[in-house]
Order: sequence, then C-alpha cells, then structure tokens
Amino acid sequence: MRDPNALDADLKRRIAAVDMQAVDPLNLFRITWHNDPATGGFGRINHLELPTALTGVRARIVGLVGTHFPTGAHKVGAAFGCLVPRLVTGAFDPTVHRAVCPSTGNYCRGGAFDSALLGCRAVAILPEGMSRERFDWLERVGAEIIRTPGGESNVKEIFDACWEIRRTRPDAIIFNQFAEFGNYLWHYGVTGPAAGAVFEEIASEDDRCAAWVGATGSAGTLGAGDWLKGRHPSCRITAAEALQCPTLLMAGFGSHRIEGIGDKHVPWIHNVRNTDLVTAIDDEATLRLLRLFNEPAARPVLTARGVAAELIERLPLLGISSVCNLLAAIKTARYYELDEHDIVLTPFTDSIDLYRTRLSELRTAHGEYTERQAAVELERYLLGATTDHLRELRFTDRKAIHNLKYFTWVEQQGKTVEELDALWDPGFWSALSARLPEWDAAIEAFNAETGLSP
Repeated sequence: MRDPNALDADLKRRIAAVDMQAVDPLNLFRITWHNDPATGGFGRINHLELPTALTGVRARIVGLVGTHFPTGAHKVGAAFGCLVPRLVTGAFDPTVHRAVCPSTGNYCRGGAFDSALLGCRAVAILPEGMSRERFDWLERVGAEIIRTPGGESNVKEIFDACWEIRRTRPDAIIFNQFAEFGNYLWHYGVTGPAAGAVFEEIASEDDRCAAWVGATGSAGTLGAGDWLKGRHPSCRITAAEALQCPTLLMAGFGSHRIEGIGDKHVPWIHNVRNTDLVTAIDDEATLRLLRLFNEPAARPVLTARGVAAELIERLPLLGISSVCNLLAAIKTARYYELDEHDIVLTPFTDSIDLYRTRLSELRTAHGEYTERQAAVELERYLLGATTDHLRELRFTDRKAIHNLKYFTWVEQQGKTVEELDALWDPGFWSALSARLPEWDAAIEAFNAETGLSP
C-alpha cells in the first residue's frame, strides 16, 4: 500500500484492466494513495496544493486527495487496516463471520467494499441522517444496513447498536474504527509516509514540514501526524472538529453537518499527548464553501481573484470534511504565522461525488448561486478565516482531553482504567508502530498460504 510499484509487473497489468470501483479482489491492491485515475495504474501520490490567492495565507497548504481510492474515499484503507490483523491471524474468517463496521459514513462503506472483495458479508451501521449517496452505495454493494437515530454527531447510538449485535449475533465481528489500532496504524504506516513523500517532492531546501491537520473523527488520520512528527520534530499536529460539537475544545456537545467526523467522545486511538492544537470549524462555513467550489457562478469570482482555471476545475475534489480540514489548515497557518517556506499537509478525504444531494438541498433552501454570493463567501469564509475557536494545548490541556476518554470507554465500552493509563505513555505508541513489520510479514505469509503469491 505504501509503494504499489513494487508489485509484480503482470499483476499490475491485470489491476489496470479492472475498473477501480468494481467488486473485484484485485482492487485490494488499489488501497493506496498512488492510484492513477487516468491510466488505471499507479503513479505519483495524488495531492492538490491550494494557492495563497484562495487560502489567504502565505503558507503552502497541500491536501492528499482521497477520492481516487476505491469507494471514492481513503477510509477504505482504514477499514482494511482494522480488518487485516484479524484476517491474517485467523480471528476473522470470511467464510463464517460477518464484518460489522460502525461509522458515520465512509468507514462503513470502506468496510463493506473490503468485505465484498473478500467474499464475506458486511453489516454497515450508520446514522439515518447521513447523505443519500452513502445509503445508495451500500445497497448496491450488497451490505446489510442498520440505521441508527440522528446524524453525524450521534456516535453513542452507533455504539449501542454494536452492543446489541454482540448480544444477538455470534457470527458477527465488530471492527470499531474508533477503538481499533489498525485504523491508527494504517494511517501511521501508509498515509504518513505518503504525506512525507509529497513533502519531499515539492519542498525546496529551505522549506519546513510545518503541520499535519486532520479532523478528529475516529482519530485515525491523526496517526499520520505522529509519523510526520517522528521525522520532522517541528511538525505540529492539529485536530479539527465541528464548532457545533466542540468536544475537544470545550468538552462540548451538539449536532452538526460536517459529514465524516463523529463526535461527543474522544476516540480510544487518539494519541492526545502528541496533539498540539485543537480548532473548531463552523459547519455553515463548510457548506458555503462546498457551493463556492462547485457552483458555476463562482468561477468568474475565483478567476478574478487569480485562481487558475485548472485549479478551479479540481476544487470539486474537496467534499465537506475536506473543506473542514482546509479551514483548519488555514487557521493553523494564521495562528503560527507560517510563511511561504512552511508546508501544511492535510487529507482531502473525499469529493463532491458523495454530497451531490446535499448540494441540491442547499440550492433548494437558499436559491440559485450568484457571483455576489460567491464573492461574499470567498471573503468571509476563506480569506477572512481567523484564529477564533482555537486552542494551543498545554500539557494539562492534553491530559484533560485524554481523561475524557474515561467516560466513553471505561464507563460505557468495557475498557479498564489500566488500559486508559497505558495510552498516556508515549512508549505505548512507539511500541505499537514497531509492530508494522510483523504485520507485513504475517500478510506475506497469509498471501503465500492462500495462493495469492508464490
């Protein structure tokens, strides 16, 4: 997954002949940031740099583009990261077990896709208020769907459904992305090196890897920041969340519309002690910018601002949570007064293709988009983005956020205080990442045993 060009030449030819979204086992090899959408093969890491004309900050903001994964989002990788340790050790048998993937959208889609490629049955648990595209896709791939009450921030209801499945369905294995270290390790071992490779590709001798920005969500993508900080010690890690549900920022709660980031708890796999900054993003800003990046009336405004036509064509690569990450990256750059030698990296999780019904809903609610509206929203939500709703974390701030895990994971989800205390030790995370070579060896042995590789 880190370097698919290392695959056998014949295998690469066979992969290129298969549609990236097809339910074909060969697409397991396409769980990588290197997919070339033009050729069907593998190439450079997909990324997009947004210029100062659009961001309003001097720092270079670069996003890893997730839409070129199977399913249209990088979560298919996180899902496989959760699945593969149990698969190669025999704890999960695709011929017997159902794979249960609880999430607020893209992770359960990724789990359903991985399961379909393995020929096993998947159960997707997600809130009933998520976008229509998610449900339609899950139905097409043949997943069993369990709809839970609420929307993006109703993660507790998802966990409740998991407990019911544990009680009633002995053939079900639950892969909870919020607690499975395979999620963290996939991003640490795959997304982190991908971000590092992009930095090496675009940086000059004087440039700095200044920050990694990720929405807290399941906290998996923040693991890439741990990898980057290990190689670039001055790299900060920013965790973003919705202003309407500021759990990390102020132990807050509420409902929001930034699809792709669940809230009201601190994920078990979040290495809080290594997080430098927390910022909250207004969900209204993400939806306004979704229109700015996709409505034809915005093009003359963006062109007048100096945004290149080629880049305008690529702005639909950013879905709602990607816009959230972009805004958090801008706030990080402003707060630290970063300049043109600073590169801020972030994942652009998915694209407009998963939110076209949301775009239609916005048109119905607010009318046709105009150039005046585009000009206002460019100035207000991008160029006018400030450092409000942001906190740089002291040691005691980090410990307080870490302690919030107790109320979800110890009181509700069966973890122990001893397990919680272990997560505060930096040695826990370094020992965890040191297991990646063992997993690679186990995967190679599994592939040889099943006949996939000689």
